[in-house]
Amino acid sequence: MTLLELLQLLRKHLKLVIALPIVCMAIMVVVSMFFMQDTYTATTNMYVLASSQNQSATALSSDLSASQMLTNDVSTLLQSERVMDDAAEDLGLENLDSYDITVTSETTTRVIAVSVTGADPRGAANVANALAANVSQVAQEVMDVESVNVIDEAPVPLEPSGPNRTLYVAVAAMAGLFLAVAIVVLLDILDTRVRGAEDVENLLGVPVIGRIPQMKEGR
Repeated sequence: MTLLELLQLLRKHLKLVIALPIVCMAIMVVVSMFFMQDTYTATTNMYVLASSQNQSATALSSDLSASQMLTNDVSTLLQSERVMDDAAEDLGLENLDSYDITVTSETTTRVIAVSVTGADPRGAANVANALAANVSQVAQEVMDVESVNVIDEAPVPLEPSGPNRTLYVAVAAMAGLFLAVAIVVLLDILDTRVRGAEDVENLLGVPVIGRIPQMKEGR
């Protein structure tokens, strides 16, 4: 099937091509508005301060690659069960499973960012700050760092960070359009009716040399 033939098919079934994306968009609007819960993201930033009490620690503070390795270790420590459990205990929670926790660090600094996403904005901020407070104590015990200092505490987010309803609706519209095209092509494949001389030539592989007009009764 050529592109021109496809466009002709879509034009023939224009109502379906227009209606199906609109229906998919409407369904996604309803789903996103009434069945998708708003989520909030709180972020805190920390700085890893290497210990200067011994020579190896001093080397770490002066060597960029070693400092980044130390930062990566603290980033991993932030996601450990011990830090998670200590933070949950401080907040009076059984666990932090209801929160999505993301830890990121730049390749050229010792700054670590912790982002916590959850349905409760204040809860997300409290979890982020509790993680920052607990990782400093654990890092001092097991990694011989001087401290993990909080640059700025996570504020309570005022606006939801998700879901991205606009994106979901746009994806639903595209999916509806692709589905409409697929249905149109499938209907054309399943339609084996002969509509004219061109179809006869394509089926039989011989040219049409004449036509017999249909005669109505009484003529």
